[in-house]
Amino acid sequence: MTVVGGINYNEKGILHNIRAMRMQQVLMSITNENVIGFDKIGYQRKIPVVSSFAEYLGEDAISTTVDDTVGRLGLTENPLDVALAEKGYFQILTKDGIKLTRDGRFKMTKNGEILSLDGNKVLTNMGTPLVLPVIPEKLQDISIDLNGVVRVLNSKTRKFETAGTLSVVTQDGAAVLSPNVRQGYNEYSNVSLQSEFLQAIPYPKTFEANKQLFSIQNSNLQRVISSLGS
Repeated sequence: MTVVGGINYNEKGILHNIRAMRMQQVLMSITNENVIGFDKIGYQRKIPVVSSFAEYLGEDAISTTVDDTVGRLGLTENPLDVALAEKGYFQILTKDGIKLTRDGRFKMTKNGEILSLDGNKVLTNMGTPLVLPVIPEKLQDISIDLNGVVRVLNSKTRKFETAGTLSVVTQDGAAVLSPNVRQGYNEYSNVSLQSEFLQAIPYPKTFEANKQLFSIQNSNLQRVISSLGS
């Protein structure tokens, strides 16, 4: 590589084609991952980002970002299924620290603690685990409003007691003031299968074109080596 008023990079065409084929494989794998995540609760579509030096860096030039638009909401009528109709994430406490998720399939322990589907503690906007002040007779006695305030009906007093407010934050950790929490719903992925299939159309064609060029150059190289040997 030489730098004289710019960047000049010389390399063999075979290596260039190999890198190009590998790039198409990585792009296709991202699309496949999105398609697989179509029916996953809380899955957010991955968007491939290709840098301007992809011709020389190959697959290392590809990174991904997340499409944070709201996915499809599906009614479940389970009081502990919660979805966000706005951008944002629930905060849960795992063994590796606080994590963000849009998967609002929660469950309750016998002690009234609210956990994620994986058994991690769901946090309130105060940073503490969400625990119901009384154990409800049935899950329908749990109420979650649009702001994420969790209340439970006390069967003895016949009054609702507040357990806390679900912590809903942005990717940067800022509180979402109007999260539009929907109780009794699940949020499916924001993946559009039609868009993914259309986006994937060029990948096999580009891969095949580079494969043919690779075969031609490889054949020419073999003939040169054979000629030198003779």
